[in-house]
Amino acid sequence: MKVKVSRKASFNAAHRLHRDDWSDEKNQTIFGKCNNPRYHGHNYDLIVSVTGEIDQETGFVMDLKVLKELIQEHVEEALDHKNLNLDVPEFKNLNPTAENIAVVIWNKLRPHISDKKELEVMLYETPRNFVTYSG
Repeated sequence: MKVKVSRKASFNAAHRLHRDDWSDEKNQTIFGKCNNPRYHGHNYDLIVSVTGEIDQETGFVMDLKVLKELIQEHVEEALDHKNLNLDVPEFKNLNPTAENIAVVIWNKLRPHISDKKELEVMLYETPRNFVTYSG
């Protein structure tokens, strides 16, 4: 029997959606307000879910206190109150779209969670816009 457990977190970050290999006009057409040269910010909400078998000894799929600590250490400390384009090495050559941010978060967490468990990252960029990545 598999069960999914989830932990919600949040962080605030600024970014700019932009490609240097495109003209300013094309960047503006594709990314609109998100291409602001002075950047713009979001209050991101994050739900990290782990799915697996219930440990018969503890009754846990995963200790949520451990998941909380992993999110704090590997996600919040790396991304909270940062300019993703300028301050986060993973976005040096990667456009910080919600899709790419979710993949980066998943990659930061995956090495710290048992391979026997499935990992899913759901990232809300706004209350209505969100992406989900499961590897």
